[in-house]
Amino acid sequence: MLMDDRQFFSIGQVQDQYLNPNTPKTGKEKESLPVGENSFASVLNKIQSGADNINSEGTVKFSKHAMNRLSLRNIELTQEQMQRLNQGKIEAGEKGIKDSLILIDQLAFIVNVPNNTVVTAMDQTENKSNVFTNIDGAVIA
Repeated sequence: MLMDDRQFFSIGQVQDQYLNPNTPKTGKEKESLPVGENSFASVLNKIQSGADNINSEGTVKFSKHAMNRLSLRNIELTQEQMQRLNQGKIEAGEKGIKDSLILIDQLAFIVNVPNNTVVTAMDQTENKSNVFTNIDGAVIA
């Protein structure tokens, strides 16, 4: 097997070498990294900025605990209630609320706004004391 003396430092260099073999190389070109919406650099920047915490539809996600609570309490959300929950999360974020109580119909959700995550959910009729802790704001949606 013959070994080649060329060294490649990025997939872009390999790609240029084998996909564009007729492009003359003078040796003075600046090495360029792939750019674009799905490039590694772009994806890394999104993750570091926290933009990837929002899924493709911009809807809140539910923690495992919240999913268990919804299941145990037989709570099923309609599309309209999900829209209101998302709108409530947006409004809480605009007011600088980090951990919000969002009330929708007879349902109560604790939402961690920066993480875009529903932490827990309950039916208001189940909560006898009507006391919610560890929140810094509430939204009635």
